[in-house]
Amino acid sequence: MAKKISRFKPAVSRSTLLFLSALLWTMIGLLLLVKGGYRWFQLPQWQLLIAVTAFAAGSLKALFILDTSARRAIERILHFQDGTCLGAVYSVKTWILVLCMMSMGVILRSYLPVQFLCFLLLTIGWALLLSSRLAWRAWFKRG
Repeated sequence: MAKKISRFKPAVSRSTLLFLSALLWTMIGLLLLVKGGYRWFQLPQWQLLIAVTAFAAGSLKALFILDTSARRAIERILHFQDGTCLGAVYSVKTWILVLCMMSMGVILRSYLPVQFLCFLLLTIGWALLLSSRLAWRAWFKRG
């Protein structure tokens, strides 16, 4: 029975999982940067301080928090065998966390002032984009 089901599994190589991990962090980071940048340009006088502070906070978040998560995810992927399911790029716990963060983003957009929302979007987007470098580096080494 398990063999019949496993043939439908989208099995990929470790290299593909590393690529997907890097691509997801990069694309989500860019999406948040674009959304935050778009909102930033709607602010009166383009409050440059918001953007500068957001990028500084994002750099700190990337270096001290997200880099650790990225390294753990890379190590996890490297311990897989080729032929692992595509969805295993992240653990179940991480997928649940992603869904919670997406839900919080939808909720916060309704309640936060535009300056704070812009700050959050730029901070998180930059942090994800900066930390994606680790997955890209691992993918290039394996490729």
